[in-house]
Amino acid sequence: MRACFMDIETLKTLLERVRQGQVTVERAIERLRHMPFEDLGFAKVDHHRALRQGFPEVIMGEGKEVEEIAAIAQALRRRQANLLITRLSREKMIALRKKVKGLRYYSSARAATWVARPIPIRGKGPILVVCAGTSDIPVAEEAVLTGEMMGNRVERLFDVGVAGIHRLLENRHKLFAASVLVVVAGMEGALPSVVGGMVDKPVIAVPTSVGYGASFRGISALLAMLNSCAAGVTVVNIDNGFGAGFAASLINRV
Repeated sequence: MRACFMDIETLKTLLERVRQGQVTVERAIERLRHMPFEDLGFAKVDHHRALRQGFPEVIMGEGKEVEEIAAIAQALRRRQANLLITRLSREKMIALRKKVKGLRYYSSARAATWVARPIPIRGKGPILVVCAGTSDIPVAEEAVLTGEMMGNRVERLFDVGVAGIHRLLENRHKLFAASVLVVVAGMEGALPSVVGGMVDKPVIAVPTSVGYGASFRGISALLAMLNSCAAGVTVVNIDNGFGAGFAASLINRV
């Protein structure tokens, strides 16, 4: 039997068909037999993740050879799983297109997707991704794409850093309308504290490596966010737009 994608809804449907006698126990076992993971030798692809966390395993393109990315992508595609590849350079994408057909590349997010099945909206409300400056946009777009792939309505509010705070205040209605906010900033990393002091929703802060020498490639922003005086601000690692988008999606389902 052809390997298939398995998430909670698919598993419920399978078990219901077994209960109604439409699928035999043996056929159901065959469908579930190889679900936990697939050993490719150099990687063990986690086919169980969609069932555990609600989204298939994501491929991080950074640090992998194109051949390795392609092999993992094909393993996920054989299960008809929606595919997200992060930290993917344009050069790797050009080579990857020859091995994996149908990928869509998002240059601003440095990521690629392949959608095997429709993505239903599962989020309770919109996620708002806010970034301080245009240099922070690649990390912000990674968060946007992650949120969309996980079934959320995602809105953008870019270039509203504290150097011109009136730009943020002019858009405060967007802050108040969001269910969860992802706030991306480099330099001194002040924006999440400002936003966190204005809203009554979860704020996920993302420090970026943008900044001059004393920013220490994002460490200054990271420490500033960790020391935020605004309650309700949670911080992810430097440049981790994917982690912020994933966390925002989980919160938005509750």
